[in-house]
Amino acid sequence: MTRAFRFGVNMTAVGDRAEWIAKSRRAEELGYDVILMPDHLSMAAPFPSLMLTAAVTTRPRLGTFVLNAGFWNPTLLARDAFAVNTYTDGRLELGLGAGYVREEFEEAGLGWPSAGERVTHLIDTVHKIRTAAEKLGQSLPIMVGGNGDRVLRLAAEQADIVAFAGLKAVPDATPPLEFLTADELDERVEFVQDAAGGRDYESNLLIQNVVVTEDRRGTVDALRQRFGLAESTDFLLEVPAVLAGTYEEIAEQLRAQRDRFGISYITVLEPGFEAFGPIIPMLRE
Repeated sequence: MTRAFRFGVNMTAVGDRAEWIAKSRRAEELGYDVILMPDHLSMAAPFPSLMLTAAVTTRPRLGTFVLNAGFWNPTLLARDAFAVNTYTDGRLELGLGAGYVREEFEEAGLGWPSAGERVTHLIDTVHKIRTAAEKLGQSLPIMVGGNGDRVLRLAAEQADIVAFAGLKAVPDATPPLEFLTADELDERVEFVQDAAGGRDYESNLLIQNVVVTEDRRGTVDALRQRFGLAESTDFLLEVPAVLAGTYEEIAEQLRAQRDRFGISYITVLEPGFEAFGPIIPMLRE
């Protein structure tokens, strides 16, 4: 059965109280289903920010996209997450990932755990959150996001929401991230389906760019040149995490991607949330 679309916005800009309230209310007005917070040292603290959003909105759910599990003691995280969930009347969706920015780990005094150690800590965190939820009798949807086999296997087996990465890490490259192609996303989606063994879950994709334009090719080519991207224009036009075109073209791209990948939960980054807003009612069913 095809899932109905859901839409989230990941708030990335740091601002004062008035600015935060205004953009939270604007996200609700535009029709976003979930207002989300990332977990980076250069950005606002996730849980306090979500509590302020909860106080000034009524309809959207609240989420982390995604917490860096390596920053958190699982037991203390469970305490904070369940407090937020309680005080927001069950609006929280807890997104978790393994963490990938070396400089942030080092700045936080955590050294630089290996990829395997970071994923092992994520697995432990998810299991402890699940155990705590059972003890407390709370319902707390968990999202797990990533691209590697161990993270996606964990997501397939344990998460309510599987967040597919639109980017992949490329060690020793500059920049260290590259867009995932449609074929690569196909393979990751199939990997999760096999690992899930028929278990039900919702699929999410983080959109990196939203560009509304009448000249799809020309605009994407101009952006490619402006940011010095190595990928060709043809490549970028086929990338699932880039939305470019008229409102109608973007809506059709998302319908096609839902048909192909089963991805119905779409998250955009804050810089694109106004541009994407008019597309939301076009995809309501």
